[in-house]
Amino acid sequence: MPFIKPFESVSMNDVALVGGKNASLGEMITTLTAKGLLVPSGFIITAEAYRHHLASNNLIKPLEALIAKLDRKDLDAFAVIGNDIRSLIKNAPLPQDLVEKITQAYSDMQKRYGTLCDVAVRSSATAEDLPEASFAGQQDTYLNIRGDKDLLVAVSNCFASLFTNRAISYRIDHNFDHMSVALSIGVQKMIRSDKACSGVMFTLDTESGFPDVVMINASYGLGENIVQGTVNPDEFYVHKPTLKLGFKPLLKKRLGSKTHKMTYMQNNASATVDIDVPVEDRARYCLTDDEILSLAHQAIIIEEHYTARKKSWCPMDIEWAKDGIDGKLYIIQARPETVHSNEQHQNVLEEFVLDKAKLKDYPVIVTGKSIGRKIATGKARVVTDARSISSVQPGEILVTEITDPDWEPIMKIAAAIVTNRGGRSSHAAIVSRELGIPAIVGTMEGTEKIKTGQIVTVDCSNGDEGNVYDGAIAFSVKKMALDSGLKSPVPLLMNLGNPDEAFGLSKLPSDGIGLARLEFIISNSIQIHPMALVHPERVTDGAVRQSIDALTHGYTDKKQFFVDKLAQEAGTIAAAFYPRPVIIRLSDFKSNEYRSLIGGAYFEPVEENPMLGFRGASRYHHERYQDAFALECHALKKIREEMGLTNVIIMIPFVRTVDEAQAVIKTMKQYGLEQGKNGLEIYMMCEIPSNVLLVDQFSKVFDGFSIGSNDLTQMTLGLDRDSELVSSLFDERNEAVRMMLSMAIQGAKRNKKKIGICGQAPSDYPEIAQFLIEQGISSLSLNPDSIVKTLLQLTKK
Repeated sequence: MPFIKPFESVSMNDVALVGGKNASLGEMITTLTAKGLLVPSGFIITAEAYRHHLASNNLIKPLEALIAKLDRKDLDAFAVIGNDIRSLIKNAPLPQDLVEKITQAYSDMQKRYGTLCDVAVRSSATAEDLPEASFAGQQDTYLNIRGDKDLLVAVSNCFASLFTNRAISYRIDHNFDHMSVALSIGVQKMIRSDKACSGVMFTLDTESGFPDVVMINASYGLGENIVQGTVNPDEFYVHKPTLKLGFKPLLKKRLGSKTHKMTYMQNNASATVDIDVPVEDRARYCLTDDEILSLAHQAIIIEEHYTARKKSWCPMDIEWAKDGIDGKLYIIQARPETVHSNEQHQNVLEEFVLDKAKLKDYPVIVTGKSIGRKIATGKARVVTDARSISSVQPGEILVTEITDPDWEPIMKIAAAIVTNRGGRSSHAAIVSRELGIPAIVGTMEGTEKIKTGQIVTVDCSNGDEGNVYDGAIAFSVKKMALDSGLKSPVPLLMNLGNPDEAFGLSKLPSDGIGLARLEFIISNSIQIHPMALVHPERVTDGAVRQSIDALTHGYTDKKQFFVDKLAQEAGTIAAAFYPRPVIIRLSDFKSNEYRSLIGGAYFEPVEENPMLGFRGASRYHHERYQDAFALECHALKKIREEMGLTNVIIMIPFVRTVDEAQAVIKTMKQYGLEQGKNGLEIYMMCEIPSNVLLVDQFSKVFDGFSIGSNDLTQMTLGLDRDSELVSSLFDERNEAVRMMLSMAIQGAKRNKKKIGICGQAPSDYPEIAQFLIEQGISSLSLNPDSIVKTLLQLTKK
C-alpha cells in the first residue's frame, strides 16, 4: 500500500486509506474544480504510513497496554494515560523510508507553489472497517508549516493526535476499537487568509435544521479562531432556492465583534500568533455582498454533489478561506453536517416556553447568541482554568471563556453551557447541538457576572438572542405534531413577527404566513425612526445623533440602512416559507409608538388617542411620513425583485376610505411597487366598519382582504381595548362583531376576492374558527401555538 498519494488521485472511495477529510478534498479537486470551486492541493500521507510508523517502532503492544488502563470515570488518570499514549507516538522516530517519501512529496509541492511553501498539516482519521464513521474535529491541525524539519515534526504530532483525550472519549462513547482507527494526514497549500479572512459555512440553519439556507460565519485571519470559538464572527444567511434562480437573496447580516485574528508570526516562519483587529475593521463586515453570494453558490455545488452521491439529502459543513494576495475564495474542507443530517424523522416539535409573567422578578445577567431552542435551570459552575473542569457536577450550568475539545467528557454532564466568546460554529455551539442542550455563546462577560453556586436560567427559546437570568424561572415544554396527515377544510396560515423564529416555525403544518408584522423588525433590528434617516438634520440632540451613527456605521446613505435591514429581516420570513404565500403588512405603529423609536420625537405628533389617530394608510401618502414610506416600499421591492421572493403579498392596514386606498396604491406605484407587475398582489386589512360596509368598492382597489378582528371588534363595540375599565366588554364573539365578520366574508366572496383573518379570535376561540369556515372564509391565520390545536379541532369527526 502507498505511503503518499496526490489529492488528485483520491475520491470518497478511498476513505479507508486517506480518511474522510482527505477523501473529500480529493473528491472536490477531481470533480468540482470544473464547476468553479477552488480547492488548494498538496499530498496525502496515508493511513498505511501511520500503521508503518507504529509497527517500525514496536508501539502496538505498549499502546494496547496503556489503552487497557483507561477509565472514563477517573478523569485525572484518564488525562495522564492520554498524555502517555501521545508521548509514546510523538517521541518515536519516523521510519526513514517514510521520511524520504514525505520530503520528496514536499519537494515536488515546492516546484508547484514555490520554495519553502507554507502548508497546513491536517489530520484525517479513518476506521477501516467502518468507513462511514466521522471523526471530524477530534484530531489536530497545524498551520503555516514551512521546511522539511517543521513538516516532519507536525507529522509526528498529527499521528499522536489520534489519541487526544477528546478522540479517546469519542471512540469509547461510540464503541470503536482504538487500534482499528488509523490516521492519514493531508499536507495542503496554505491560503493566505492571514491577510484577509476565513470561516465556516453550513448548507442549512444550524439551529432549526431548516434546509433552504446557507449559513456563513466569517472573521479576519486564519480560521482556527472561529472553530475554537475564541472570536465572535460575522454571520450571514443566503436563501438557496432563489440564489439558484439567479437572484441575490442575502438574508440576515449580523456583525460580529472580531476583536482579534490569527496571523503568521513575523519572526518565526512556522508559527502563528493572535493580534488585535483595528477598531475600524471590527465595525465592518469582512466579506462583501458579492463574496457572500459566491460562497453560497459554492456551498450549493458541494451539497448537490454529495447529495447525488449519497442519493439522499446531505447537508454540508464547509471551511473556506479568502487569500489576501490573489483575493480569491477557496474551499479548504467539506464534510457532512453531523447533527441534523443524523436526526431521525421526528413527528413532534418541542417548544420550550418560559413563564414570561414572572420575568420582571428575574434580572438578566448576560446575553449572547442562543444555540438550540431550549431552556435549562441549575447551579452555575464557573470554570476559568482547564485544570478545574473536573469540578463540574452533573446538571450544573458550565460557564467558561471558551470550551476546548478536551472538555467534551465534562460538557456531556452539564445542563447548559455559557461562554464569553464564540459564534454559532464554535466548539461550544457544535457540541451543545450534538448533546441536545442549550448554550449561549459570545456573552463577553459571563465568567465575570455569573458566580459559582448561583442558580440561573439559561433561556434559548426566543430566537437568535439568548438570556441568562438570575434565578430559576418556571418553564413548560409544549409538543406539536408536525406530520399529522390531517387536512384542514381551509388553508391554515400563521401570524409571525420575529424573523428569528421563522426557520423553526416553517416546519409546522401551515400553508404560509397570513400576517408578517414589520413593527417587530423596525423596533428590534432597526430601532431608528425612518424620518430621522431621511432628514437627519432635524435631529439636534447630540446623544441621539450619536446613537443613530453607531447603528448605521458603514452607511454613507443612512436611508439605505433602513432599506437593507428591513429587506433582510422581512425577507427571512418570506424565505422560510417560500414558495408558500407570505402576507407582509406595512408598518402599523401608532404615533406614540413611533415616538419611542430613536429620533421619533422630532417627527411625531402628540395625540390624545393614537389608536384613532395618525396611523396606517393615512401616514403613507401624507407629507409628514411619505418619505419614510418610500423606504418601506424600496425594501419590499428589494425582497421581491432582487431576492426573488415573489411569494410576498403586501397588505395595507387601517384604510379608512376608498379615496385613501387609491392614494396609497398610487404612492406605492410611484416607489416601484406596481400592483399586478411581476404578480404583485396588494391586500387590505379589513378592520374598520367602513371596510365592511364599502367592501364592494374596496374590492375594486385591492386583490384580497384579511380581517383584523382585534381592531374590528373595538371599532364595532366602540371601546378602547387598551383601557382596563372597559376591557371586559372586548369579545370577538359578540353578535354585532359576528355580523360584521359575516358581512365582510360575504362581500369578498360576492366580488370573487380572497378573504382571510389574521386577528386573535380564531386562535382563542374554536367556535369563532368554525363560524368563519361556515361563512366561507378563504383562510385562517393563527398564532404558531394554535396551528396544531386548531387543525385537530377542525378535523374532528
